[in-house]
Amino acid sequence: MKCARFKGEDRMIKDNQKYLNRVHVVLDALVIVISYVMAWYLRFQSGFFRMDPWYLSLREYCRALIYIVPGYLILYAVFQLYTAKRVQGRRLEAWHIIQANVIGLMGFILVLYVMKQANFSRTMIFIFFCLNVVLEVLLRNGIRLFLRKIRKNGYNQKHLLLVGYSRATEQYIDRIVANPEWGYSLRGILDDHQPRGTEYKGVKVIGSIDNLLIILPQNHVDEIAITLGLEEYHKLEYIVGMCEKSGVHTKFIPDYNNIIPTKPYTEDLLGLPVINIRHVPLNNFFNRMMKRAVDIFGAVVAIILFSPVMLGTCIAIKISSPGPLIFKQERVGLQNKTFSMYKFRSMIVQDAASEKSKWTTKDDPRVTKVGKFIRKTSIDELPQLFNILKGDMSLVGPRPERPQFVEKFKEEIPRYMIKHQVRPGLTGWAQINGFRGDTSIRKRIDCDLYYIENWTLGLDFKIIILTFFKGFVNKNAY
Repeated sequence: MKCARFKGEDRMIKDNQKYLNRVHVVLDALVIVISYVMAWYLRFQSGFFRMDPWYLSLREYCRALIYIVPGYLILYAVFQLYTAKRVQGRRLEAWHIIQANVIGLMGFILVLYVMKQANFSRTMIFIFFCLNVVLEVLLRNGIRLFLRKIRKNGYNQKHLLLVGYSRATEQYIDRIVANPEWGYSLRGILDDHQPRGTEYKGVKVIGSIDNLLIILPQNHVDEIAITLGLEEYHKLEYIVGMCEKSGVHTKFIPDYNNIIPTKPYTEDLLGLPVINIRHVPLNNFFNRMMKRAVDIFGAVVAIILFSPVMLGTCIAIKISSPGPLIFKQERVGLQNKTFSMYKFRSMIVQDAASEKSKWTTKDDPRVTKVGKFIRKTSIDELPQLFNILKGDMSLVGPRPERPQFVEKFKEEIPRYMIKHQVRPGLTGWAQINGFRGDTSIRKRIDCDLYYIENWTLGLDFKIIILTFFKGFVNKNAY
């Protein structure tokens, strides 16, 4: 009876996924049509745009939908927007929607040009592009929320079996238990060393690895996750062979994530897979150029916007204490090269040896009254906008540190020096997550590594926006 119930659930899951994909296609088609019709009304009936003496009717425009709808649906399929990804991020899905729509827009305009069809409004086509992107993103986020809700309530579950008991097993279980909206039902663990009945967060060891020979033919599971310990990797070929023979979807959770990061990438060297230890998106020339263009534009705009604040700060510093307005401090930046980082002077003038000896502490007597305020509000960091223009820094990135502390931390904190593979930033992922000033260096580095491995322009914009809400006032600045 139990086997029959599992098989019935498996069939139901597969059927649900099949029907969901069909519904998804229908909803996408409806969104395309709605966006297209709304674009026509906005262009020709809203009064927002200058009207031509004549224009094609909605009926004439809608004839093109015969080709637009299937064309866009094919593009969505090509960009894997119908692939079941239970833990796929919203940003990645939105990016795929934008990519598909950009190609659709370019293809639409190209066809009109080839057919010498000058009567179609290019403005209307662009409005359609904008509306379709926005509505598609909203639709898919609505579906995502709906699915997460029903999965959290125990419906549309995928049955998952773990093979091998290791640190990776526990970490994987931790994440699945913490995210019930992913919709995974853990059936148990197979392991050759842990006794049957051993339990971790409600997931039990139900047998040895050889039990796969019994479980796989019965089709009890939708997915198998191989979570072997390092010392058992000699069994991989045997286990993968069994899983692939049965046709069950199999994934591998490595037990060396403390060595290899979250996003390694592979190369095909004439049929030989080569794993690169760390994937840094900003090693790509095009990505670097895009980020640099945003840095220059953003720094110029920020200098103009904050010029009254910087002028007022200069006057306050000059009145409050003798000494220079700008304080230059040696920091370590891209490729471990040092540079002079600019800050508004917030302390009394002191000799270089005293300045280098220690960090600023609470109620530090060296900090002036004006300095205390500008450090608390991060106004003292504004001159670094000129570092950004020079190319020493970026708007977003890991915060740079002084050479003596770099030498100290690289010996104490694993992977510390990886932060120097990208330009240091005026703000960063660590800063908006509260790791500024006198906070954990290890947690700060974890945030920096996450940023380095997951960089996108969208993430940069997100950090910049959140900086205005979270990053300027620093409760840990002394």
